[in-house]
Amino acid sequence: MIQSLKNRYRKIVLASLILVYLVIIAGAVVRMTGSGMGCPDWPKCFGYLIPPTERVQLEWQPERSFKKGQVIIWEESLKVALKDFTTGNTYNPINWEAYTRHDYAVFNPVHTWTEFINRLIGALAGLATLIMAIASFGFWKQNRKIVVLSWITVAAMVFQAWLGARVVYSVLQPVKITIHMVMALAIVAILLYLLQISKVKVSSLPKDRTFQNVLIGALLLTIVQVVLGTQVRQFVDEQVDIVGYMAKERWLEQPGVQFYIHRSFSILILAVNVFLLIRNQTKRLGFVLMNWVLFLLLIEIATGLAMYYFDFPFGSQPLHLVIAALFFGVQFYMVLESMRRKSVVTTS
Repeated sequence: MIQSLKNRYRKIVLASLILVYLVIIAGAVVRMTGSGMGCPDWPKCFGYLIPPTERVQLEWQPERSFKKGQVIIWEESLKVALKDFTTGNTYNPINWEAYTRHDYAVFNPVHTWTEFINRLIGALAGLATLIMAIASFGFWKQNRKIVVLSWITVAAMVFQAWLGARVVYSVLQPVKITIHMVMALAIVAILLYLLQISKVKVSSLPKDRTFQNVLIGALLLTIVQVVLGTQVRQFVDEQVDIVGYMAKERWLEQPGVQFYIHRSFSILILAVNVFLLIRNQTKRLGFVLMNWVLFLLLIEIATGLAMYYFDFPFGSQPLHLVIAALFFGVQFYMVLESMRRKSVVTTS
């Protein structure tokens, strides 16, 4: 069985990577729709494995059976069943305890199911990485690094799930959301590395040290830009709390210096990647993903301009986030591909 899984290892890694990106996309949709607190508890949703669809399911009713841990909204607060029981004719507080993680007691079925689907995709991604780690044992004699990194990925997914719980318990504190996103990119990086080192053949295409060094520099610039972007996003989240979700024209009112650095930094990143595109073509280096890098970068810049000049049109914020994650992934994979090339044709 292990040998069979080993033969499918790269396909399992690729499936895991796709699922992790789907989690990032789902997370972006959650942010766009304001569904982050659609499930106020974790890992269940209002105490259910499959969340409710109507508010009546979360209301106290006479002669109704409840399971331990199930949640109701009572007098605008969350109450948790202390045991399995059936209610009488009147509400009896002895059967309930207050939910103390936070005081958010709102039910919106769209938000609830959006957040639930996000968690479901996350669980599938976790399962895929577990299968990947089991399959990695087939490489134990050949390359133990693959086994170790595969299980580190599983540990990272568990940690990411724990971070998700912290985000919920903090009622979507911006700093915790940022850490959650950065951790997702770290998992993407590990999976891309596993995808690269599990290749049987090393590319025979030429290696150009100038291209490689500038590419590494471009990746570092991207990481800096992502960090700056998370700071801008935190500012926007704080503005939303102050001025409200509908006042989009005020979300970037009097932004901090990090916004202007983030905006200007994109020009430098564009220039560096245009240089890489030209060198890739003139030296015939064969990096087919280079065209995708520039395409994603142009979309990223366009969505950034749309948010600033057109007051966050629908979908622009989550698209900006998802494209940034894809851009990072493609660049990081190109760095790995470049480093694995053996033959050197030029250093100038």
